Parts: sequence; structure tokens; C-alpha cells
Amino acid sequence: MSESLVIVGMGMAAARLVEELSRRALGRYAIAVIGAEPRRAYNRVLLSSLLANEVGEDDIELKPASWWSAKGVTTIFGRRVVAIDREASRIALDDGTFLPFSKLVLATGSEAVRLPLPGVDLPGVMTFRDFGDVDRIRKATHNGARAVVIGGGLLGLEAASGLAKAGAKTSVVHLMDRLMERQLDPAAASLLRVDMERRGMDVHLGAQTSAIVGTDRVEGVLLGDGTMLPADMVVMAVGIRPQAELAKAAGLAVERGIVVDDVLATSDPRIHALGECAQHRGIAYGLVEPAYEQARVLAAHMCGTSSAYHGSLTATNLKVSGVSVFSAGDFLGEAGTQSIILRDPGLRSYKKLVLARDEGVTRLVGCVLFGDTQDGLWYFDMIKAGTPIDALRDDLVFGRMLTEKRAA
Repeated sequence: MSESLVIVGMGMAAARLVEELSRRALGRYAIAVIGAEPRRAYNRVLLSSLLANEVGEDDIELKPASWWSAKGVTTIFGRRVVAIDREASRIALDDGTFLPFSKLVLATGSEAVRLPLPGVDLPGVMTFRDFGDVDRIRKATHNGARAVVIGGGLLGLEAASGLAKAGAKTSVVHLMDRLMERQLDPAAASLLRVDMERRGMDVHLGAQTSAIVGTDRVEGVLLGDGTMLPADMVVMAVGIRPQAELAKAAGLAVERGIVVDDVLATSDPRIHALGECAQHRGIAYGLVEPAYEQARVLAAHMCGTSSAYHGSLTATNLKVSGVSVFSAGDFLGEAGTQSIILRDPGLRSYKKLVLARDEGVTRLVGCVLFGDTQDGLWYFDMIKAGTPIDALRDDLVFGRMLTEKRAA
């Protein structure tokens, strides 16, 4: 008889967990997946492309209804789980119904942070996190609409790029001294800023947002230096926080996220968590790849295979404002490292490799690429594997093709 497994959350992490479980032991579990959004799992990475009308709604759906049905999975979407009754081993839904579980997985993801600013509740102030956000932004966007995006990190630039392509006159306000400071070094960030400005976007760095101004709806954004940016809409993209309230209310250990061990178990061994809602060894990852790694480990564990999650080395690989960027590892270069830099202003290409030498062996420990990122994953594999690169050092910055050709 199949064991009942309930997965709360129907995002990318949940879809990958179902895929991993079905690959290992189809039929072992009677799986029900519950999502609060009124649609099946979709690719959040493509939301900016959806906003820019580069892809359609069907293009970002991860799996069709037939796929879930073929796996024997019950999908419930547009319904929110409001409580976990650990004593009775059941969850409560927002319509008053209950669903029993033998095992429970929390994949509730994260939510957008809204800064506590004056005017934040005015009509026209939005976030950029899910399908519903994109729908609201698209309805408010038209050629000539004035949009201010607060936040120059990964999420903010995705929103700004989508808005600009959709015809809005877009400004980006960022508190830090450079864009995407968590993923890019100053040189690459400077190139990105120039590229965004060439595409018609205004970038304000080192800018503190003091208030959102308006009477009946948004009319502008007031900066700390007194600058007023006119706005018909404001998109707040200043970060995310794990959605851990459900777990906390159930008495599970919660810090920044839902605390899990190396098999993704919470403080209740019957309940696991993965993805953006989970905190492992003090880290709550806000990226897709760690969630996929966690799904592989959890599926193996739930199918009786010895497996453990030891954390993830993360990389960023995406297109921002039409330009490819990639970074991984220690891309800034901490004390004791060396950097190799290749920059071609004509091609607007920048490449920085960070090397570290230990016990007579040189290894690649980080990289940042702007423009030409085709070798990013090759460098990333080297970083993860700790590959010795002494014999490759002279050619490494020129990419995989030349390096392997000369090494052959």
C-alpha cells in the first residue's frame, strides 16, 4: 500500500522532488501537491521574459496536467494550507478541509520583502516575485509609463529589464555602490550599468529611498538627497524572505528559514523542507540549483538510499537587459588569491578568474564573466571539483576550446 506524502507548495522545488521520486520509486508514495497560486508549477526564472512578452504563459509551465496525472500525483492549486496538526498528522486548508499525511514536505518558497516606507500601501506599488505580480505589472504598463524599480540586485534588474522591453520608461534605485553586488565585481557591475543606460534605463546608485509619494495612487519616489523621481508605478525588488510562518506555527524549529538537517528533515523527523523556505547549516538559499540538489538528496533518502546534503556552491548564470552575466565562487578574490583578467572593450566582454594556491597546487576558486559567458559552467565545474589548473593556467582565461586544444 502506498504511503501518503503531502507536499505543501507547487513551485520548482516541489516539481523537481516529484520528478526525482517518480524516477526512483514510482508508486511507493501516494503524493498530493498543494499550491496556493491558482496554477500549476512554473519557471520563475522566466518571469521577466513573460513581463517583456518574449514568452507566453504556457511557455513557462514546468509540467502539463498530463505529466502530473501520469505520475499518479493529486494536484490541488489555488488553495492555501493554513495549519499543520502534527498530533493528528494532518494539514488544514483554507476552505476548512483536512488532508492526512504520513510524511510531509514543506516547499513553501519565499515572499518578496516590502520596505516599511511612507506611501508603501499606495495603489501602484507592487512587488516582482510571482505570476500574479507579473499580471498586475503588465496591466499597469504601457508605452511611456514611468516605472521606478527599487532594488538593483538580481530580482530588481530582471524586473527593470522586463519593464523597459514592455515600453515603460524605467529607473532603477539601488542603495549600494554597484549593481548586483552579490554576483558581480565592480568592473563587471560598471559594464552592466553602462549597458542598461544605453538601453534607456536610468540607474541611481548609492540612493536611499525615503518615501513613495502620492495622494490617491503613486506619483513619485523621493530619494534621500531630495531627488524626486516621477512614477506611475513602483516595483519593490529589495529581497526575499523564506515563507516559514506555517512551520513556526506548528512548533517546528525556525530561524531565518525552516531549520533542516543533512537529510532535509525538520525538528519533526516526519516533516521535511526544501528550497527557498529551508535553512541548512545557517544558510537559506534563494536560488533554483540548491533546491534541485536538495530534491535529489531528499528523494534518495525517502526511497531508502543513504544520502546527505552538505550545502551548495552557487553560481549565477542569466541574461540581464539582454547581456549575459555569470559568476561563481569567490569572484571578488579574498586575501591570498590571484586574479587573471581579460577585458575587450570593443566586444564589451570581461572575464575574471580568481586562483588560489595551496600546498603547491593552483586551483580556480571563483570567476565572473560579462558578455561572453559560454565557458561559465566549465569554469564552475572546475571550481566545484577543485581541479588543479597549473598546466592550464596560461590558456585558461581564453576559454575551454583553446585550453583543451593546447592541452591535447
